[in-house]
Amino acid sequence: MQRLGCCVLVPTYNNGGTLKKVLDGILKRTTSVIVINDGATDNTADILAAYPEVQQLHLPENKGKGNALRHGFEKAIALGFAYAITIDSDGQHYPDDIPVFLEALENSENKNILLIGARNMAQSDVPGKSSFGNKFSNFWFWFETGKRLTDTQSGYRLYPLKEIAKLRLRTPKFEFEIEVIVKAAWNGTSVQNIPIRISYDEEERVSHFRTVPDFARISVLNTWFVIVALFYIKPRNLFRKIKKKGFKQFLIENVLQHNDSPKKKALSIALGVFIGICPFWGFQTLLVFSLAVFLKLNKAIAFAFSNVSIPPMIPFIIYGSVHLGMFLTGEPLSFSMDDLTQNLEVLQHLKTYLVGSFALALIAAVLFGSIGYAVLIAKQKITVDNG
Repeated sequence: MQRLGCCVLVPTYNNGGTLKKVLDGILKRTTSVIVINDGATDNTADILAAYPEVQQLHLPENKGKGNALRHGFEKAIALGFAYAITIDSDGQHYPDDIPVFLEALENSENKNILLIGARNMAQSDVPGKSSFGNKFSNFWFWFETGKRLTDTQSGYRLYPLKEIAKLRLRTPKFEFEIEVIVKAAWNGTSVQNIPIRISYDEEERVSHFRTVPDFARISVLNTWFVIVALFYIKPRNLFRKIKKKGFKQFLIENVLQHNDSPKKKALSIALGVFIGICPFWGFQTLLVFSLAVFLKLNKAIAFAFSNVSIPPMIPFIIYGSVHLGMFLTGEPLSFSMDDLTQNLEVLQHLKTYLVGSFALALIAAVLFGSIGYAVLIAKQKITVDNG
């Protein structure tokens, strides 16, 4: 613990029945302990009075686990610690598992790591609502970060304090534990699971998780994170990858040499072109990533080709859409390119434009997808022939 600069944080609120057992178990391993009394109204203060060797924060009122953890992180950093292991005070975590976190940290080459204790959610005493909630949370974490975890709700964790201090963390209650891992992953911290044991003694354990309001808060947070991920994080990561490698190298490594089949790549190209040309301006990024995930296509390829509607191309796309719409609807229109670029006269004839836009998008998607498929098949054949 000392060599790695690690302490243990114990946020607690009205867990007087289990707090002493938890603290006694932790003190067998380390005296680097910080307890955050989150405005408890039971005998918590009396219990803590018997532990003068433990650092204590007594918050005047209960504001939630997230708020308590933020105070704990600040205290740990002020005391010079580099990492903090958080343990719930309701007795479900085994302090004997502390070495599991230390060993994983020590063996990791990347020290910018956040470890989450993965519970065995299949064991017989795990409540059904906990198992469902965990699966729900795991899915959204994957959608928002691209990283798959087996447990995103466990409160038994190891945090890299300097990296956590860089994050803007705002939520005060249970949703904090979702906010912190998503934002940490977005900021470059490696978020991983390690196996731990878990105890669900319903006679002893007191949980303050309120199913309806707390689940609603988590759902609202995930909704916001999905929007941020689709409109900012995923495009940002893609542009960073392209900038780092250069467009040519990115095209070779991530498009031409990706392990996906030629069919999957071609369909990804077609999806990107279709969404890029369709009149979904302002929502193209959201749609292309959502559909790529839903259809299990290559998100990078689909997003790259959705940028077919970059500003210099927009007038030509609109021009082509309207002419195609005129042909399909039989409605004659007369306008010049000047009308299109200066006063958008064409948009007065919205029906013709929309029909032509979707038709052009479909034709271009089939054309680009077919050409992409032919090129990829040819490249694959050349690669096989050359050994």
